[in-house]
Amino acid sequence: MRDRMGNELTAEQVMAKAANRSVNILLELELFFLHCVGWIPSHYVRRFFYRLAGMKIGKGSAIHMGATFYDPSRIVIGEDSIIGERAVLDGREKLIIGNHVAIASEVMIYNAEHDVHSDDFRPVQSPVIIGDYVFIGPRAIILPGVIIKRGAIIAAGAVVTKDVSENQIVGGVPAKPITNRRQTEFRYRVGRARWFR
Repeated sequence: MRDRMGNELTAEQVMAKAANRSVNILLELELFFLHCVGWIPSHYVRRFFYRLAGMKIGKGSAIHMGATFYDPSRIVIGEDSIIGERAVLDGREKLIIGNHVAIASEVMIYNAEHDVHSDDFRPVQSPVIIGDYVFIGPRAIILPGVIIKRGAIIAAGAVVTKDVSENQIVGGVPAKPITNRRQTEFRYRVGRARWFR
């Protein structure tokens, strides 16, 4: 038997690949189930199943309908944070979202990508960390390895490829600094999630 690059495989390698494929199929089944759960119009029901899948969700936090996950077991969401409709949260590597974070609709946060310069187009993974009191605007994309520090603002549609400093406002493709927030001390709560979203 040969791999996708045409290299001959030993019996042990074939068994390891078969076991890995089986684990991946089970994960894909779990993700399909969570995708279906994501359309149930109840935050309580969705949170129950997300936590059952290994996601850590803090008190008062909500994930609106239609979210997509890649391996939820490495996703940690702090307290009083809201994830908007149809967001993509990648848990193939660690994804940490702080307290009082507002992530708007259709935001995509990835922590895995392919090495476009490698011969085998191999996947590479790097954690994403989002600090407290961050706001990420609609349809923004956060790429692997990015750290968004406390109080930062990501403009709608931005593609964030590099770390964002504390209280910094960034926007564009790729995201670049625009200005800083005038306020540096935050005590607000994000607010309640809508009942049927």
